[in-house]
Formats: sequence, structure tokens, C-alpha cells
Amino acid sequence: MLKAIIFDFDGTIIDTETAWYLAFRDSYREHGVDLSVELYSGCIGTSLHTFNPYEYLNTHHNLGIDSEELRRKVRARHAELMKEEQIRPGVREYLEGAKAAGLKVGLASSSDREWVERHLRQLGILEYFDCIRTANDVEKVKPDPALYLQALEGLGVTAKEAVAVEDSPNGMRAACAAGIDCVVTPNRITGLLEFEESRWRVDDLSRLDFAELVKAMTEPLADAVPGEESR
Repeated sequence: MLKAIIFDFDGTIIDTETAWYLAFRDSYREHGVDLSVELYSGCIGTSLHTFNPYEYLNTHHNLGIDSEELRRKVRARHAELMKEEQIRPGVREYLEGAKAAGLKVGLASSSDREWVERHLRQLGILEYFDCIRTANDVEKVKPDPALYLQALEGLGVTAKEAVAVEDSPNGMRAACAAGIDCVVTPNRITGLLEFEESRWRVDDLSRLDFAELVKAMTEPLADAVPGEESR
């Protein structure tokens, strides 16, 4: 029986990921370097340990760029691009549906808590979340399952009683490693990446009826795929 829904934040609730990629891509082009989506994907949904876009031009291209100046330019461009972004389709309806159905709502993000909560306040949805776990709460972020395991504990539910909503391969791997079924809702950038097979993959949550998802979580997998909205 479904008792909780756990959201990722960046790229899932609001598409911050596309804006970050475009901001870095444009800055890299100024230095004659092409930043592919595949390379950049090393830091989507996780930490900067695998791929640090602020340092790459120096560590791999020896360009001698001022990393702090690059950081200021990229963040300024990101903030400009984010003015055009809104909460992704279906997210608010899912939050309202979860509360109406008596489900608990969690959030598991590889980002900093201040970043996450600030944006949740700006979107007017912070109060929907019963438990928030961020990079501040764990030693290892996604694809490690620690964030999801902590969210489950904070919500007081088991993995089989929850469903995750993710936009990135790293996020999906974290949810699956924690034993949680995952709804994949890629954004403009993560939609270009390769995902493992998932039970549900939709362009956005408006394309997967919340009631159908709840129903599917109470039925055997073979009978639970909600028509064309499944993988």
C-alpha cells in the first residue's frame, strides 16, 4: 500500500538543470570548448566529484581561468535563465493529491538545504513536505541510496510503501538502490541521457494520473502498468 511519495528537487520539481547546463555551455564556448550533455551529465543529480564544471577548463584544458570569476558568471547566467522557469507540470497537483489522500510527502536532494528550501518557499510549496533530506544530511549523495534511506526513516515508511519521482539517471539509481519504485520525469537535458528500464517514464507528471499511480502501487506489477503512461 502506498503511504508516501518522495520527490527529487533539481530538475524534477523545477528545471534548474537545463539552466545550469546552458550557463556552463555558453561560458565554455567563450573559451573555445564544447561542453557535451554526456560530459556534463557527470554532475547531474549528484555531487561535483565525478565532473566539476567549475574546474574542468583548468584541469583538462590548462586554460588558467579564474575559477571564481567563472563561478560568478555562470551563476549570474543561471539566475537569468531561471526567471523563465516555473514549477514543472503536474507537480503541484501531485502534492495536493498526496495530501488529500493522506500520504506523507518527502524530498531527497543532492543539493544544499538552503538552496532547496529557498526555492521551495519561492514556489509556495515548502509546507507540503513532511521530511526533507539534502546533501547536508549524508556523507554520500546520489547515486548512493543514503538520501532515500534517510527520507524513508524520517517519513516512517518502508521502501515498498513509497514511490520516488526523479529526473536523472543518478537519482533513479539512488531510489532503486534503496528499493523504491521510481517515476522518471526527465527534463529537457536529462531527457537526452540513457536511463535504465523503469516502471514509469513520462515527460512530466501531468501525463501520469495520480489516482492511477496510487492504484498501480497496490496491484501486482504485471497488472499495474497504467496504459500508455508506462515505460
